[in-house]
Amino acid sequence: MSLVKQLWLAISLVMLSAFGISLVVNVYSSRQYLEQQLQIKNIDNATSLALSLSQMEKDPPTLELMVSSQFDIGHYRFIRIVAPSGQPLIEKHYEGQPVDVPQWFVSLIPLRVQNGQALIQDGWKQYGTLTLASHDQYAYKSLWDGTRQLLLWFLLGGLLTGLLGMTLLRFITRPLLDVVAQAQALAERRFKTVNEPRTPELRAVTRAMNHMVGLLKTMFAEEAQRLETLRDRVNHDAVTGLANREYFLSQLGEILGGEQHGSTGSLVIIRLDDLNQLNDKLGHQGADRLLRSLGDLLHDGQQDYAGRLKGGEFAVVYPSQDSAAQAAQTLHARLLGDWLPQWQAECPDLFHLAAVRYQRHQSLGELLAQADQALAQAQAKGQNNWHAPEQGSTKLTIPAEQWRSLLTDAIRVGRLSLAWFPVVKGARGQLLHREGSLRLQTEAAPPLLTAGDFLPMAAKLKLTAPIDLEVVRLALNGLREASGDMAVNLSSESITDFSFRNQLGELLQAQPALRVRLLFEVTEFGVARHFEAFQDLTQRLQSLGCRVGIKYFGQDFLESGKLASLGLDYIKVDPGYVRGIGSHSGNQEFLTGLCTMAHTLGMLVIAAGVEQAQDLPLLEQLGFDGMTGPGVRRTDQA
Repeated sequence: MSLVKQLWLAISLVMLSAFGISLVVNVYSSRQYLEQQLQIKNIDNATSLALSLSQMEKDPPTLELMVSSQFDIGHYRFIRIVAPSGQPLIEKHYEGQPVDVPQWFVSLIPLRVQNGQALIQDGWKQYGTLTLASHDQYAYKSLWDGTRQLLLWFLLGGLLTGLLGMTLLRFITRPLLDVVAQAQALAERRFKTVNEPRTPELRAVTRAMNHMVGLLKTMFAEEAQRLETLRDRVNHDAVTGLANREYFLSQLGEILGGEQHGSTGSLVIIRLDDLNQLNDKLGHQGADRLLRSLGDLLHDGQQDYAGRLKGGEFAVVYPSQDSAAQAAQTLHARLLGDWLPQWQAECPDLFHLAAVRYQRHQSLGELLAQADQALAQAQAKGQNNWHAPEQGSTKLTIPAEQWRSLLTDAIRVGRLSLAWFPVVKGARGQLLHREGSLRLQTEAAPPLLTAGDFLPMAAKLKLTAPIDLEVVRLALNGLREASGDMAVNLSSESITDFSFRNQLGELLQAQPALRVRLLFEVTEFGVARHFEAFQDLTQRLQSLGCRVGIKYFGQDFLESGKLASLGLDYIKVDPGYVRGIGSHSGNQEFLTGLCTMAHTLGMLVIAAGVEQAQDLPLLEQLGFDGMTGPGVRRTDQA
């Protein structure tokens, strides 16, 4: 064979190889493009049709007519509506002949497209599940015709035309990837919008997706506003805006029995002299202004709890103040300096103030009785005066300079531990997971300290990050020794630490089998303060297979409207809404709406602080998926 022939043969082989590779790349890229188009069409059409059907009357002839008209003009393989029980309601299948495409071509390049699926709502109830699939024969026809045209173009134009086509194709499909990412975010319960591309067809798809996301966000915002209004109406005093008696006493009961705060604190009671006399002097509107100004002073945004117990009697809890006398003196000075001068001309003798110190697990009735006695002694001292009985402190006294070494040594030598409490599903007591509460053993105090006793000092010393990392290590060790899932709490100060988030990610990366059984919780107050940091942490943890929730939920996120953007796995409702739920119809209505909204977002709802076992059936009826608290007992041994 001559050299020329060999060169021609080599050139022909190179050209043929380049042509074959380019042809294969173009065909499979076109297939991916068509799969994406079909997938988006399925999702968009399913969602659009489901929304239309949700807004219609649910009589079978009307639904059948609507589905038939959509099926006749939409080129579908099938459209199916199935009831929640699994019973088929409506089903349409394509009965026509396939388009003339070689079978070997169909077998060689199969199109794999998922069906579009959406829920049909009847009010807040699920009417059924809509599933549809666009017919792929036209996609095959388009792919077959395109392949033959590409063959002709490659033969006529050569390699340059093929490369140019690939470049243009990549540019065209870029907006589709944005829409796919948007749909994926929607599936993960995150609502985001994307920029509209220049291509008219893709712009229409993107605009429709953005419009749907906007409608969903508006719907959740309206429901959140309704729940916020309902919550304020049933739990807050209409005149002062403070917590009403039932809600305040519920919060006080949680402080006395829970572990969120320290073991001791102070309760301050302010009692106005004869409210009827104030109404006579100031008039009803003037008396209301007086009460509102007092409410504003008591509720000034600090981490204290204030409420109106009855007509002229108010209360404030200082969880971090062990000295009742100091709490009384501080509030008394504020009343004399910021409030009394406004009304002293008309009402010189206005109030009495008393403060008592409380201890964890103290009876609520006993505490209120002590406060009444202290008020009587304050009244004996004269108007606008205060009294706080002498009480010996039982709080652990450690100098501030020793806390750092104590906490650091506790991490190093292993004096931190976790106490596990069950979180169960329904009244049957089936275990969902166990929640770990942090404990600290000190040499000075043999009894274990709870998190509320030492975490405030740890936060002040910026030691929450190493403590939380040790908590995660303890939880991972617990997961090795026991079955089931476990939940741990993270401090709000830790989630803002970029180094902590990286170390936590590395720790979980090394435990792929255990991390999927681990749940992380942050208090709602901490999430509201550091929303962006928590959002970043949530995405990192969920990408590793962990679940994330908010603890003590019910104060901030209903009003902010940010809940839908987090993609949380669950929320734990504040015990203040759960205590005494059997006799509080207003909170029952509020919690029912909250559970419905959370379930729509794909989140579980857990009731915290359940005190009585007889409340479990009612909580399950309201929509709660899990319960935890002193009144919860698990029935299995998982």
